[in-house]
Amino acid sequence: MLELAILGLLKERPMHGYDIRRSLREDFGVLSNLSFGSLYPALARLETAQAVRAAEPAPPLGRGRHLADEVPLTGSLTGERAAFVARRATAKAAAALGGRSTRARKVYEITPCGEELFEELLESADGQGGDPRGFSLRLAFARHLSPQARIRLLERRRGELAERLQRGEHSLARRTRPVDEYEQSIAEHAQETVANDLSWVERLLARERTALASPVGDASVSKRAARRAAAAAAGNRGGGLPAGAGAGIAQDARQRP
Repeated sequence: MLELAILGLLKERPMHGYDIRRSLREDFGVLSNLSFGSLYPALARLETAQAVRAAEPAPPLGRGRHLADEVPLTGSLTGERAAFVARRATAKAAAALGGRSTRARKVYEITPCGEELFEELLESADGQGGDPRGFSLRLAFARHLSPQARIRLLERRRGELAERLQRGEHSLARRTRPVDEYEQSIAEHAQETVANDLSWVERLLARERTALASPVGDASVSKRAARRAAAAAAGNRGGGLPAGAGAGIAQDARQRP
């Protein structure tokens, strides 16, 4: 789960360890107690798997030179803009941390291998029996999923909640000892919470299916499929994950809270 969160943040922009920890603690409730003792080993694992790397510090700009001059021209406005934003974020982070320790100055960025691993972790089923923390984290990054993958994510969660609701009903009906009104109210409140979560997921599912059925949704699916095909072709030419590297990280991430 931690590796997924790190890759999701670095997918947005390069960041150093302090920024990553602050964002994870402030923006993701499931990781509010994250310590540097957990963060840096996870970054080291991702770096070993070539999923992240240390961003090269931007060289000082000479007189008459601008950051835009350092961005390679690719012919794609979207690609050049993304490269410019990433280069500017890296330069700002490196400049802000110039007087700190070596670890603090290290700015991390996601690699093509990390992009593939992020998608694998994001689309994988939670291996911890429907842990709500894993679902919340995946939903936070659901904008990076295809509409079909978002629907699969929500359908899995709906099934987990429906099963929990059914188990709770059976438990209430098969009490082996008498309970007072306070115990009963706690059990009923737990059931109401699960039922409310189930209703919320069903509303999200209905919205996703409506969007997918619209012409705009069909067009976005086609564009995403074309981008993935291009990325897969590039990976086959030598830019893909190193053999076994991503699989090990993915398996560890699914087993680690």
